Amino acid sequence: MIETVCPSRLRCIRLVVAVLLGVAVVTPATARAGDEVFASVGTGELNGVYYPVGKAICEIVNRDLSIYGVRCSPETTPGSVYNTRAIQSGELEFGIVQADVNFNAYKGEGAWVGKPFLDLRSVLSLYPELVTVMARADSHIQDLAGLAGRRVNVGSEGTGTRATWDAIEEELGWRDAERVQPVGMRADATTSALCSGVIDANMLIVGHPSPLVKAQQAACAINLVAMTGPAIDKLLHKHLYYQRETIPADLYGLPADVPTFGERATLVTSASVDTRVVAVVAKALLGHLAELRTLHPALARLRPSQMVNDGLTAPLHPGAEQVYRQMGLIE
Repeated sequence: MIETVCPSRLRCIRLVVAVLLGVAVVTPATARAGDEVFASVGTGELNGVYYPVGKAICEIVNRDLSIYGVRCSPETTPGSVYNTRAIQSGELEFGIVQADVNFNAYKGEGAWVGKPFLDLRSVLSLYPELVTVMARADSHIQDLAGLAGRRVNVGSEGTGTRATWDAIEEELGWRDAERVQPVGMRADATTSALCSGVIDANMLIVGHPSPLVKAQQAACAINLVAMTGPAIDKLLHKHLYYQRETIPADLYGLPADVPTFGERATLVTSASVDTRVVAVVAKALLGHLAELRTLHPALARLRPSQMVNDGLTAPLHPGAEQVYRQMGLIE
């Protein structure tokens, strides 16, 4: 949670982005040593994409530590659902969350049915992340229908992957005998499990190129499963934050592009997080965008117009909104 180590919380708060937001207070231009606000960012597992992306975010924010006094810290977590609940409870200030989980939490659907998180707020959109299903080559699973009755890692409870699979399965309408045999496994255990036959397929939701996919290819023969068909058509029609995408063949030496669908990874927070802290984060990431793009391949194609619009299924936090208006990115 946000903690202050300055002798006066009021003075500490005033130090945060006073100049950035044009607040008329008499404060020094830079934060004094020890006058810091700590903000945690929930990410994902260490060998996924969310954690290095969270590290990149915090590296950029911390470059302005001496100016605005906001110290950013990435935290490993199970993923999107956990991050959202931890923001809701106040355990985390920020989190990287799939757009569908963001939507469900704010609207009171899925894991939040009947209990919407109305104080959930968007900060910015990050990169596209695609539903990626790897199957052992000798399992002969080529498409979504081929997963019926198979042992499939669909993510542990608390992950965005599991939430997305649940949404897919709802549209499939499979009978009990056709349903996949769901396995919830940490990402670092799936490579050996797939090669040894413990599971037949492994579902990820990742930005590409993905080190997990490359590691799996190096470990044993696999193919990527086409995620198309009537159930996916219905899912995309019902949920506009999903979009048809392809996994480029040249990224992994595949014979052809693999059709699938995806959404955006988004950075979210709570309405209760101080406006000036959120403004520091938003301003830093947009202001140092060229540097941010170099810190991870998933961030290489970030565009300001997409970052302030795409996949933001909860309202913008006022701190982020004010920064984007000042930068001329929104009206």
